[in-house]
This record gives sequence, C-alpha cells and structure tokens, in this order.
Amino acid sequence: MTPPPRPPLTLTPRERTALLVVVALLVAVRLATLGWYPLMDSTESRYGEIARKMLETGNWVMPQYDYGVPFWGKPPLSIWLSAAAMATFGVNEFAVRMPSLLLAVGCGALVGALARRRGGRDAALWAVAFFATTGLTFVAAGAVMTDAALLFGTALSMVAFWLALDTAPPAARGWRYAFFLGVAIGLMAKGPIAVVLTALPIAGWTLWTNRWRDVWTRLPWLAGTLAVAALVLPWYGLAERAAPGFLQYFLVGEHWKRFVEPGWQGDLYGAAHARPRGTIWLYGLIAALPWSIPALAWIGRAAWKRPADLRALVTDRWLSYLTAWTLAPLAFFTLSGNVLTTYVWPAMPALALLLATLWLPGAQDARRFRPDVRHVVVTGAVLCVLLVGGIAWEHRRFERDLSSKALVRTYESARGAAPGRLLYLGTRPYSAEFYSGGRAVRVDDLAALAPYLLDATPDFVVVPSRDVDALPAAVRMRLAPLGEFGEYQLFRESMG
Repeated sequence: MTPPPRPPLTLTPRERTALLVVVALLVAVRLATLGWYPLMDSTESRYGEIARKMLETGNWVMPQYDYGVPFWGKPPLSIWLSAAAMATFGVNEFAVRMPSLLLAVGCGALVGALARRRGGRDAALWAVAFFATTGLTFVAAGAVMTDAALLFGTALSMVAFWLALDTAPPAARGWRYAFFLGVAIGLMAKGPIAVVLTALPIAGWTLWTNRWRDVWTRLPWLAGTLAVAALVLPWYGLAERAAPGFLQYFLVGEHWKRFVEPGWQGDLYGAAHARPRGTIWLYGLIAALPWSIPALAWIGRAAWKRPADLRALVTDRWLSYLTAWTLAPLAFFTLSGNVLTTYVWPAMPALALLLATLWLPGAQDARRFRPDVRHVVVTGAVLCVLLVGGIAWEHRRFERDLSSKALVRTYESARGAAPGRLLYLGTRPYSAEFYSGGRAVRVDDLAALAPYLLDATPDFVVVPSRDVDALPAAVRMRLAPLGEFGEYQLFRESMG
C-alpha cells in the first residue's frame, strides 16, 4: 500500500538563502582550490599526463600512456575534456581538474531538475544541498579521474528515464533521447560498466512495478540504440585499428578479470585494488558521510517503530526507483574483489533525492527525522574549512618536499639554459612527467644510466631515497645532492 503523500516542502526565505549560500560556497571553494596543490600520484597525475600528451601530440584518437605506448585502461572522454581545458587555460592543475568539477555541477543540476519536477523549488534546493554536502562529492568533484564523467552519464540516464515516463508528451521527447545520450556518455567515460549501472536499477524497478508496457512504449529503444551506436562505435573501431588488442584487454581484462579476480595481475597500468568482497558497502558508508550516519539511524528507527516508512521504500514507485538507483552500484560491486570508494559515486545523486524526499523540514509528523537546515549549513562549512585548512597545512610540504612539481622546479632552476636531462633511476612517477612537460626520462637500472654519465652532458639524476645508499661508490662520487623530495633525492652530475 502506498503511504499518503507527505506535506509539501516549504522553506522560509531565510532557509532558502542559507542553502543557496552553502551550495554556492561549496562550488566556489572547490573552484578556487583546483590549482592550489599539485596533482596527486598516481591517479590524478596519470590521467593529467595522458591528457597533456594528447594535447602535445595532437593524437585525439588513442590516449598514450607513454610516447607511442597506447593507454587501454579507459575510453577517452575525460581525457578529451582535460586536454581541451588545458588547450584553453594552459597546462596546469586548475585546467586539468576543472572538467571534473563542471561534470559534478552538471550532475547537481540534474538532481535539482528531477527534485523540482517532483516537489517544487524548495525540494530541488534541499536535494542539491544534500548532494553537494556529501563527502565524496565534495572531494571527488575536483579530482582528475574518469568517475565524474561516468557519474554525469549515469545520472543523466536515470533522471531522463524517470522524466520520460512521468512527463506528458511532447515535453517528454527531449528526455527520451537524453536517456540514450547518458548511456553514450557513460560508454565513452568508462565503458560497458555504465550500461550495467543504468540497466540494473531500471530493470529491477520495472520488474518490481510491472511497468514494462510504459517503459517499452515511452522510450525510442530502436532509434536511441542506433544513436548510441553512432556516437560510440566509431571511436572503439578507430581505437582498435590504431592499437590492435585494445578491445581484448579493455573488455575482457578491465571489465571481466578485474571484476572476478581479486588482485588481478594483468593490470598494465598499476595494481588491482584487491579488497574482501562486500567492502563496497563500507565504502558506501564512508562516501555518504555525514548523511550515512543519520540514514542508518532512520532505517533503524523505522524498522523498530515505523515499519510503514520502511515498506514505502519498495511499495512507493518514486521511493522504490530511488532505492534501486542507490543500491545498484553497491549490490553490483559486492561481487567484485577489486573496488575503490569512487565506485559508489553513481549512487550519490539518488541518495540525495531519497534523503530529500524522506527528510522534510517542517513535516507535520513529529516522529519523522527532520534535519534542520542548519545541519546542512554546518556540514558545508566544515567541508570547506577542512579542505582549505588541509591545503594550507600541507602547503609548505607540497612546495618543498613532497611533490614532483617542487623537484622539477629545482631541476629547472639549477639547469638554467644548459641542456642537462632529468633522469629517473628505476621508477618515474606520473607527476614528474606532467610537471616536466614529458622531459623526465626513465632509466631502468645502473647499466642503462651509464651511457648518460659517460657523455659530455651534465645531467640530473633522481634516485628513490631507499636506493641511494646502494649506489656504487663510483656513481656516488659523480653525483652532487640538490635536495630530497619525499621519496626521491635529486642529484646533479659533476663533470669534474
């Protein structure tokens, strides 16, 4: 049985202003801090450097892991966006991170559009505020990775699907095709996983509510599928032609073996993130902080005192849709032995809408959990303080010790106009490639380093700190230390 409709959400002018200010502040702080700290190894700097190489080489078809080495790990949508941003704003942290923030803001706009359709302006503001103050959203919105594009694509599909069913023609026409556009975006962001994260909740909800006829008749499945194929398949074909073997690795390795084999050893670009199966639920609780805590309290209280509220999550069409959308990534990745916290990000828009529907300020039923607008305001302020304070606290270490950016600056200052090369012995972090503009050279071992030391060019050598004491005395005598930067030490070759 569907419970009676809840009272409409009505905020006071002061509450509306407070929520608008906190959402605007969160976006402004994230925007302002995009360039305040170096790219983090390994994810940020890896994708940032791949995008920089794309811009430098002009090869927009197949991303490159190294010059001439194709990157088969992900489709190129996020890389395209970062490369385009760097073409506009220069090669820097602000530019390479900006697309992620814009995609998150776009997702917030989709959340607001759906909430407004369901409950009006105040409901939209309430839902957007929940989405913006979720810990994972605030942090990941300014990070260089592919998850923001996947988030936007799946959110567009899920929002468009509901509005295609819930909106009368002809107004629904645009949403019907927007659903397929979202699928195409997801396929170009991360691949077939986007289809899974969209189809799983939609199929489950359709089966549960028995709306097969509406779903079949209200969406242009044939034309939409052909449109997706036209948008996606050309790149996949060109990529396989440019780098034969891409489809085998990407579809079988990245999407099957990574899913079923904990600690999958076939990863060409790092290591699989092996975790006990079911860890994704813990990550979900962490990602949804601080709202996961009161959400669990609400579930516990409803199960004990208000079972009708709990049943509404599956009996009410709207609530069951949001529940299926929220739980789909968690349920799917429960079976995977390789997971990351960001895998639950596609659930955050649905969670925000679900919380905004269940937690209505001013609801007449006093037994319901009713968060005050001040809770959201305080959460937003705390997130901003933690981010800005954390960056300020680590600023000196970023500038002097920890980052490849600082090491490259020292190298460039010491080199001046001389032709000295920057050589990394054994390992070379992605950030070194980014900040050196691709000039950092990796030499595998001492045998490979020897020709550089024997020629007439005074080079600069970077050695992992743990390996410095193991250098042969003859090599140490030729290297003058210039500084230690986190796990690495920089030396200048002495020609005397």
